[in-house]
Amino acid sequence: MDGTEPLRSLAKALAAVREAESRLHDAVDAARDAGHSWSEIGEVLGTTRQAAFQRFGRPIDPRTGTPMNAALLPGATEAAVALFVNLAEGNWDVVRRDFDARVAEALPDAAAVAGAWAAIAGTFGRYEEHMGTPRAHQLGDYTVVDIPLRFEVGEQVGRVSFSADGKVAGLFVIPPEKAS
Repeated sequence: MDGTEPLRSLAKALAAVREAESRLHDAVDAARDAGHSWSEIGEVLGTTRQAAFQRFGRPIDPRTGTPMNAALLPGATEAAVALFVNLAEGNWDVVRRDFDARVAEALPDAAAVAGAWAAIAGTFGRYEEHMGTPRAHQLGDYTVVDIPLRFEVGEQVGRVSFSADGKVAGLFVIPPEKAS
């Protein structure tokens, strides 16, 4: 067997996922254009109306009356995964490197980051791995990346919010049902 075959299969699967996501977005747009509510769309998708809107909506900025930026921050998914890898490996200063002022104030030094990670371990047990596919979406002015994580006591979601300039504006571990 050719050693590159698994990579070709991976690339083909990724292309299929991207095509399916594109078709899903088009179908949601068509449903909205036909007058269907976010509640109806959420029901079909197996989620709440709010989660459906957050993922597929095109909100208008109440400050300006113009459509909000729906473009995801390039590299956000990779940066979020790297952040959780660095947390798990105890690279506290690396984790803090891209914090915005508000997050840096809440976690002012490596010891504070280590303490926050220890509190998570105290609640959910030892971190085991990130699993599944991270999901990025735009939420107002922020790109939000949710990463399925596995701890000793079960699954949680790592959530990283990025501002438009790429700074970490929020860092959370939440139950999976809150990430929907």
